[in-house]
Amino acid sequence: MAETVAHVVGARPNFMKAAPVIRGLAARSVPQVVIHTGQHYDDKMSDVFFRDLGLPEPDLNLGVGSGTHAGQTAALMVELEKAFAGLDPALVVVYGDINSTLAAAVVAAKLGRPIAHVEAGLRSFDRTMPEEINRVVTDVLADLLFTTSPEAETNLVREGVDPSRIHFVGNPMIDTLLANLDRFDVAAARSRLGLEGRYGVATLHRPANVDDPATAGRVVAAVRGVAELVELVIPLHPRGRATLEAAGLGDDPRIHVVDPLGYVEFMSLVRGAAVVVTDSGGIQEETTILGVPCLTLRPNTERPITISHGTNRLVEPDGVVAATRAVLDGSVPIQPEPPPLWDGAAGPRIAAIVERWLAAPAAVR
Repeated sequence: MAETVAHVVGARPNFMKAAPVIRGLAARSVPQVVIHTGQHYDDKMSDVFFRDLGLPEPDLNLGVGSGTHAGQTAALMVELEKAFAGLDPALVVVYGDINSTLAAAVVAAKLGRPIAHVEAGLRSFDRTMPEEINRVVTDVLADLLFTTSPEAETNLVREGVDPSRIHFVGNPMIDTLLANLDRFDVAAARSRLGLEGRYGVATLHRPANVDDPATAGRVVAAVRGVAELVELVIPLHPRGRATLEAAGLGDDPRIHVVDPLGYVEFMSLVRGAAVVVTDSGGIQEETTILGVPCLTLRPNTERPITISHGTNRLVEPDGVVAATRAVLDGSVPIQPEPPPLWDGAAGPRIAAIVERWLAAPAAVR
């Protein structure tokens, strides 16, 4: 399998990014395998996304599961080393910034396997975020760096990456969104949850927001303040659920706490929302294209283009109610133009570059 491309995915944000790349390479008849690390391992966080996105079943499912950052990353590295030794891939493709991304990049580099990083160059410049560490280390090791926005290339060049390794291709997560747009049924989402008027959606899972009980209490107070203005639906990630519920998240009748949703069901809900409150990276991008006002409950973002070209604003917990009120009053302008190359063709661009790279002599690579 000397010229096989191995995709490593592990959690729900990866699946939407990988699907267009996998399809693009399949259209070019490039041999490929999909390795699911099982970082998200239950149906609501993983398998339903493969079904929703029409992805083939993973060729390997490592089933690593959850754990501390060190424990999970160590287990991922052990299992990925075995997988790469058996497959001997010509290129390992990793996505985003999760622990599976870091583990695969480190293992591939130590085995001498070339690495491509999809969504390279994003920076929050906040190394208290585990994802920032994963992004920086992966980009140092990658041979091909696929960027979603112009500032990502600037970040990489500033860090000393050879510009010839950097390829601005656009955003494959937006490929997935645009390809499925006709499937996002707002009326069905409303009906399932009994939503009659305007509503908002919130997602919370970042360690900085949900791990510490005192901080979680401030976040829950902010969310409850938002619910006084607009009915709120919260598909609750397993991470931090106990802490948020202990802080009173489920005690308000205007807050609907539900289990994690599949891709189509969740995006149907987001598409119809009057406002989204989140600490997620990907949702900042999706709301930008859907034209849904997004309030990101963080002091920084690795996706500043969603602010300059999108609907996103950064807010602290004590400012989220005022920001929501401004959104609902219609006083927040929506950018008319999407970010450059967020046009639904990032996957084919990546596939074309990978095909050319595979065809080049090893010395040129």
